[in-house]
Amino acid sequence: MKDYFPHSKKPESTRNLLNQAVTILNAVGIPIAGLTPRRLEKMAMSFLAVAAVTESWQSAQGLDNGRALKSRDIIEFINQHFGENISSGSYDDIRRKDLKLLVLADLVINSGLNPEAATNNPTRGYSLDIGFKRLIRTFGHAEWTSELAAFRVNRSLLAETLARKRNIPKLPVGLPDGTSLELSPGSHNELQKQIIEEFLPRFGKGCEVLYLGDTTNKILYLNKQELERLKFFRLSHEELPDIIAYNRDLHWLYLIEAVHSNGPMSETRVLELKKAAQSCLAKLVFVTAFLTKKEFRKWVVEIAWETEVWVAETPDHLIHFDGDKYLSPY
Repeated sequence: MKDYFPHSKKPESTRNLLNQAVTILNAVGIPIAGLTPRRLEKMAMSFLAVAAVTESWQSAQGLDNGRALKSRDIIEFINQHFGENISSGSYDDIRRKDLKLLVLADLVINSGLNPEAATNNPTRGYSLDIGFKRLIRTFGHAEWTSELAAFRVNRSLLAETLARKRNIPKLPVGLPDGTSLELSPGSHNELQKQIIEEFLPRFGKGCEVLYLGDTTNKILYLNKQELERLKFFRLSHEELPDIIAYNRDLHWLYLIEAVHSNGPMSETRVLELKKAAQSCLAKLVFVTAFLTKKEFRKWVVEIAWETEVWVAETPDHLIHFDGDKYLSPY
């Protein structure tokens, strides 16, 4: 189990319980990424207070047990059982910060015993949802995994809701080493898929893909260790070519631009890459790829000499822009 509080000075038994609480909340979809250890700690303690758990999860109490704690009750419970000294005047933090996500996720019910109560009504109280209470009582036991899976069925996870995740079809792409990735849809990524699955097997036999960007996930794939070994420059996603592939036998590094709306291997772009990669141990091959000849015609006047052009609709052919070498480093 992950230790969310490695620097905590609380007793080991308390730290273990807090880690278990965060583990449970993470498992049921509470977004914890980016929260400070103190924010996580207060959320975990508030959760434990509402559940009346100080040792065993099997003792958890919920709405069906009539347990409903007001904000000041929660602070009192935390101070008593977890060695805190939180001021009773901080009661509003319970509502605004510590239990906010749990309430949004319907794991904790606000005013369960008095649903019509106003915000400042003293009869309001926080209670565990009945189904959630049944689930956490199994934590640490064999049935936890199956009960968790059943609990999550047909239930929207708050982390996904807040992230506004969309079920967008992906473009599967297989790297030469057998790695399978998924690109977000779109013409640019369709071309990148063609480069990896059609261009490299024809004109870059034995190449390993070291970098692949994506319009959604900026760095979809990165072999950082190999690029550092080659002393390749460190640039941001915006400065890198779309695909970097390495032929170990020839010691060639393919720098490939997938052009849909902009960015061919122009004289300026090639010079920029050469200057940035002047310490690179591998020899550089510059390639511009297009989906169609029609797209290629739009950019032909910008293509740099001593570079290669590949068009996906005629995958067996390569266009070489001058120089005394064909598909070779310069």
